[in-house]
Amino acid sequence: MLHLLADVGYQSNWLDVLQSGFMHNAFIGGTLVAVASGLIGYFVVIRRDAFAAHALAHIGFPGATFAVLVGIPLTLGLSLFCVAGGLAIGALGKRATTREVSTGTVLAFATGLGVLFASLAAEDTSTVTNVLFGNLLAVSQSQIRTFTVFTVGLALALVLIGRPLLFASIDPHVAEAKGVAVRPLGVAFTVLLALAVTMAVQAVGTLLLFALVVTPAATALAITARPVLVVVLGTAIGLLSVWIGLIVAVVFNLPPSFCIVTLAFVAWITTRTATRAQRRPARSRPPGADPDR
Repeated sequence: MLHLLADVGYQSNWLDVLQSGFMHNAFIGGTLVAVASGLIGYFVVIRRDAFAAHALAHIGFPGATFAVLVGIPLTLGLSLFCVAGGLAIGALGKRATTREVSTGTVLAFATGLGVLFASLAAEDTSTVTNVLFGNLLAVSQSQIRTFTVFTVGLALALVLIGRPLLFASIDPHVAEAKGVAVRPLGVAFTVLLALAVTMAVQAVGTLLLFALVVTPAATALAITARPVLVVVLGTAIGLLSVWIGLIVAVVFNLPPSFCIVTLAFVAWITTRTATRAQRRPARSRPPGADPDR
């Protein structure tokens, strides 16, 4: 037990570590991931596609193991499988109920592929571990360039389709009656989500993906319902979770993914508790009662 506490203890050289090249890459990569996750997270929450985000993260697992197996860049393998999975989910599931069925089916098949590829590439277990739990400290310059392209592309796409996508997400039946292309928008959204997931997996891992893609947006939505403010607040929460999480990880020699996830969770649970406490007195007053009396 004492040995474990010693490993987690305060690191006196943390300032020097923060100034190192790999930490600069971690901060830049984490910033890009948080921005992309903040942009797409609002739509994930209002469309009730958290399960799709979770599934795409797991669909990225066979992509990563396939990349190791054939010797291609990890990001390329992740993006290929995530985008292919997103296209399949978007094309097969038009409504929320059918999306869940198609998402689960595609996820099951992808998991089977992941088991196969992992068994064939068993000699490289570090990559598999990084995909499951994330390793932001290992982000390279080439990955940062790819993250930049993904983030810019995601932002431009949402500028173009953001308004009709919001309409189709809130009330797909009315949107379709008004001539909005609901299904193509759904497919486009899942592809954009796949790109964000590709980045987020490399930051916090498959198992902790919700910390950046869903939790900050859900936290912001508990504060305000205005779409622009939710995106801004969600992005800010994600950025703070990444930045502070990286610093805490270096100071106390902790896994960055754990610190990032913990901060995002604390922000979410604190916000939910505070907003519920504010709403409870208003609900307890009898109709017509003066709140100032």
